[in-house]
Amino acid sequence: MTLTPTPTPSELGAAVLAARSKLRLTQAQLAMAAGVGVRFVVELEAGKPTIRLDSLLKVLHALGGTLAVEGLA
Repeated sequence: MTLTPTPTPSELGAAVLAARSKLRLTQAQLAMAAGVGVRFVVELEAGKPTIRLDSLLKVLHALGGTLAVEGLA
């Protein structure tokens, strides 16, 4: 398992873009696979700071990833 630290929305967007590119998916293909709109994928990859968590989780799942939280006691 590879961990990708993403302390900012921009870095999260870059990680999603890199994963999508590695899988050779278009934004439209990823949106369809995740059940979200293309606009959501565009905004996520652009680092929009206000996104819906449920939609983010759908995109991460479609890419084969998960969301992890560390450092919470």
